[in-house]
Amino acid sequence: MGRLELLLVENFKSWRGRQVIGPFKRFTCIIGPNGSGKSNVMDALSFVMGEKIANLRVKNIQELIHGAHIGKPVSSSASVKIVYVEESGEEKTFTRIIRGGCSEFHFGDNPVSRSAYVAELEKIGIIVKARNCLVFQGAVESISMKKPKERTQFFEEISTSGELIGEYEEKKRKLLKAEEDAQFNFNKKKNVAAERKHAKLEKEEAERYQSLLEELKINKIQLKLFQLYHNERKIHFLKTELEHVNKNLSVAKESLSRHENIVKAKKKEHGMLNRQLQQTEKELKSLEALLNQKRPQYIKAKENTSHHLKKLDVAKKSIKDSEKQCSKQEDDIKALETELGDLDGAWRSFEKQVEEEILLKGRDIELEASQLDHYKELKEQVRKKVAIMTQQLEKLQWEQRADKERLAFEKRRHGEVQENLKHIKEQIEDHKKRIEKLEEYTKTCMDCLKEKKQQEETLVVEIENTKSRMSEVNEELNLIRSELQNAGIDTHEGKRQQKRAEVLEHLKRLYPDSVFGRLLDLCHPIHKKYQLAVTKLFGRYMVAIVVASEKVAKDCIRFLKEERAEPETFLALDYLDIKPVNERLREIKGCKMMIDVIKTPFPQLKKVIQFVCGNGLVCETVEEARHIAFGGPERRKTVALDGTLFLKSGVISGGSSDLKYKARCWDEKEIKNLRDRRTQLIQELKDLMKILRKEADLKQIQTLVQGTHTRLKYSQSELEMIKKKQLAAFYREQSQLQSELLNIESQCTMLSEGIKERQQRIEEFQEKIDKVEDNIFQHFCEEIGVENIREFEKKHVKQQQEIDQKRLEFEKQKTRLNIQLEYSRNQLKKKLNKISILEETIQKGRQDIDNLKKAEEKCLQIVDELLAKRQQLKDIFVTQNANTEKVQAQVEEERKKALAIDREVGKWQKEVVSVQTSLEQKRLEKHNMLLDCKVQDIEIILLMGSLDDIIEVELGTEAESTQATGDIYEKEEAIEVDYSALRDDLKALESDKEVDAHLQLLLQQVAAQEDVLLKTAAPNLRALENLKAIRDKFQESTDAFEASRKEARMCRQEFEQVKKRRYDLFSQCFEHVSVSIDQIYKKLCRNTSAQAFLSPENPEEPYLEGISYNCVAPGKRFMPMDNLSGGEKCVAALALLFAVHSFRPAPFFVLDEVDAALDNTNIGKVSSYIKEQTQEQFQMVVISLKEEFYSQADALIGIYPEFNDCMFSRVLTLDLSQYPDTEGRESTKRNRESR
Repeated sequence: MGRLELLLVENFKSWRGRQVIGPFKRFTCIIGPNGSGKSNVMDALSFVMGEKIANLRVKNIQELIHGAHIGKPVSSSASVKIVYVEESGEEKTFTRIIRGGCSEFHFGDNPVSRSAYVAELEKIGIIVKARNCLVFQGAVESISMKKPKERTQFFEEISTSGELIGEYEEKKRKLLKAEEDAQFNFNKKKNVAAERKHAKLEKEEAERYQSLLEELKINKIQLKLFQLYHNERKIHFLKTELEHVNKNLSVAKESLSRHENIVKAKKKEHGMLNRQLQQTEKELKSLEALLNQKRPQYIKAKENTSHHLKKLDVAKKSIKDSEKQCSKQEDDIKALETELGDLDGAWRSFEKQVEEEILLKGRDIELEASQLDHYKELKEQVRKKVAIMTQQLEKLQWEQRADKERLAFEKRRHGEVQENLKHIKEQIEDHKKRIEKLEEYTKTCMDCLKEKKQQEETLVVEIENTKSRMSEVNEELNLIRSELQNAGIDTHEGKRQQKRAEVLEHLKRLYPDSVFGRLLDLCHPIHKKYQLAVTKLFGRYMVAIVVASEKVAKDCIRFLKEERAEPETFLALDYLDIKPVNERLREIKGCKMMIDVIKTPFPQLKKVIQFVCGNGLVCETVEEARHIAFGGPERRKTVALDGTLFLKSGVISGGSSDLKYKARCWDEKEIKNLRDRRTQLIQELKDLMKILRKEADLKQIQTLVQGTHTRLKYSQSELEMIKKKQLAAFYREQSQLQSELLNIESQCTMLSEGIKERQQRIEEFQEKIDKVEDNIFQHFCEEIGVENIREFEKKHVKQQQEIDQKRLEFEKQKTRLNIQLEYSRNQLKKKLNKISILEETIQKGRQDIDNLKKAEEKCLQIVDELLAKRQQLKDIFVTQNANTEKVQAQVEEERKKALAIDREVGKWQKEVVSVQTSLEQKRLEKHNMLLDCKVQDIEIILLMGSLDDIIEVELGTEAESTQATGDIYEKEEAIEVDYSALRDDLKALESDKEVDAHLQLLLQQVAAQEDVLLKTAAPNLRALENLKAIRDKFQESTDAFEASRKEARMCRQEFEQVKKRRYDLFSQCFEHVSVSIDQIYKKLCRNTSAQAFLSPENPEEPYLEGISYNCVAPGKRFMPMDNLSGGEKCVAALALLFAVHSFRPAPFFVLDEVDAALDNTNIGKVSSYIKEQTQEQFQMVVISLKEEFYSQADALIGIYPEFNDCMFSRVLTLDLSQYPDTEGRESTKRNRESR
């Protein structure tokens, strides 16, 4: 067996430039770090062996070129080449090249097709589809875990039995078909035998039935003669009646035309008056618009004047309040001055009293002169000794008193500043409340303004849309009126039409989803020229009512009977028997299919149109219609644009005045639509006029918006003045007072601390002085009996201190009154300044009010003038409106007269239609009777004409729908019947009642005979011919059965041959693999207790079902493949691969990291097995990262990465055969000895 020698890659994936990988030994391992390009070697081998691009880890073939994955391909092409060496030494090269978006295949140096390339690979043992020499990374476990069906498919690819699948399926299908045909022919033969027996019985019954038919024929001739005789008498009477009614109708039409002219003249006069009225109304509206423009100006001026007056009143009130405060302040100043004078008087009185008390005490002290002198001497001594300390003490006491006075003053100032600050805060709160009220009022005004503006915008848009829509509606209404006048339609529907319309509306209300309407209203021709043709073809179905189902139609008929309404024709969608459309008719030149010239907005109605029109064709001219109807190999139903109808039977019915009258219904339908549209537009115009009346609401809203805007403006200006001027001034004053208060508090704190410190010093000095005094006055104190001299002085000095205290109180009160007096005078000055400013504001406001009043009077004068002019126009409008209504009344009166005449015309038209309908009915009855005679072969004797002139189709569907056109009836009138065979007593009958009675007797007689024939079960009159035909048919079915049975035998033989070939190929492979796999699994496990076995689900035809694969690992019980460990699954998969390979060995085997799930023990077993097999069986190339595995190899190919713009792979090759593997040989020897 040959071997893989070299792998040459050029710009393939991670291989830059041309790289030579190899040579490959019998057992070669490819090693290298992750991401170095090891798997790319596997991809290169897969690629060159014809693998699909989707299995090479790329999206398209261009990504296989080196650098393409980062958008920088190094070349536009890439290639992979393998050198394969046969056992004989012959070299074979396989090359696959990437160029553009496809790949090329080369065998040797010659380009070949893919199929030839794959065939050459198969010659050396490589099967591309089966991948019998490639195991990709991660695919080992999936091989063991394949589903049974997938495993069967794998075996079919290996055994090549899969090539017979198509032939197998085809032979099997032919066999089943042949067996079905044989069974079918057998059943057919059986049925024909039964028919042959039945045909013999029919022949005997036919002869007995023929005699009864002859008797019935004679009675039918007598019945038809009776009916034709009395029908002709009735037709003659109706013709005379019709001439009389037509004469009365022409007289009534002349009178109607005269009154219609009078109505038109009155309408013209009414239109002129309407235009004058509209002109006056237009002037009135423009005046209203001007008035609405001036009235808000007057309201605005009035609002402005009112605002200024209110502002002036507020200023006056402020002056009054300020004057009251000033007078109160002056009274307070006078009271303070009076109090200050009283305080000065009280102080003087106190000083005088103190002087008198001192003089009196001095006289008391002189009584003790000796002691007083001694006291003075000692006091002088003390004074001398403590003179310096006394001076210092006095200085401290003076400073102490001054600071205390300052502290008291600051405290008074603190209280006054707090009072002022409190007053300022109250004013700030008042202003804040005022601001809140103004802001709230402003917000309310803005919300109101926003709401009103939205309403105004909505109304403006609505009124503008209304005006534009009114103009559109008036234009459309005028257009519709002109169209109706051009059509001359001033007539009204008769009571009959109204009744039918009411009935239809009632049915629609009863069955809203099931009753669609009349066919005439649901569709219309695509052009006016097709109206006559469509009318001719529609016939009586034009006014038929279309309903959803037969049940609804029956319910509607029941309702009509209960209401005693006219009979109606109903077309039920689920009841119609519709013939398929012959699409070939559309290819005929010069005509169109009738269903193509009728359009409808309802898809379900196409079914109805197809039923009514069938495969009818419409042509431009009569000649074209005749040519298409009769000129071809087969006859066709055609109709010309003038209404001439050509039937398949050869009958030609031309257009008539009656047809034109009926075709008017399409125009009347359009006119009805115009009338309905006119009614809708008039109603819409009334609704628009109601909306237009909202202009008054718009003007009122605009006035309210202007007033609210003015009030909002004044409120915002007042709010801005309070925020920016008054409140800011108060805040500044508050800030000043707060800073002043902080300064005073800091001054008070400093003074208090200084007084406290100085008091300690004073007490220290006083103690020193007291000590000196105690030493000097010690004996004096003992003499006068006091503890110390201070006790003596206290008694005499206490009074002096009280006097000083009193003086200090007088001084404090005076200082307080002076400060209050100064503050009150300052406040009075401020208020007087404020009063002068307000007086100036009042003076300026009075001037502004005078100007505003003048503007207001001017606006009022303009508004009064406009109101007077509007009243004048209103009077003119009323006069013109009265004249218009008067003319309108005259128009209505004339219209009523015309309507009365129109009713009379309608009455005569109904009479004409009624007589015509009766006449046409009688003609139709005659036609049908003659047709029955022709169709039923009733042999009546004719004096003139022939029954061949009668059409051969039933007029119930077409001729009746055209109400028996004149041409047909003229031909039939030429036919004269011989009534000599009719009995004289039947001819002598006069009244309709007698005729009907005798007719019923004749009909009953014929019906009785027909019943006898029906009960006799009419036989097949062609029984003899049928019997002969059935005998021939029986012989044919016998021959067909024999032929199909022979065919089934041949198909069975061919199928069995293919089945045997497929079974042999598959079984040969399966049996070989199932025997080999157990032995290989034991070798891989190195244990004879290990078991591996394959079992087919369908032993008879194993390729139709799955193949199960199970293994029993050494030392373990049987478990499903899913429950085995990863390593055990890997070993099982390798056993299956090697077993399959042993059946159809490839020259080399490439495995990509199959040892990933194996431990060291299993790696050793697997590598040893591979080593043994490569020595004897095949070449092995393994990609591996485990040393225990690749250490067993004959050669190593190392792959390592290098980096430049992108990573590219490099290769190193090491031949291990130069290094003896002593451990491997010993282990191999031991393994052989153990076996």
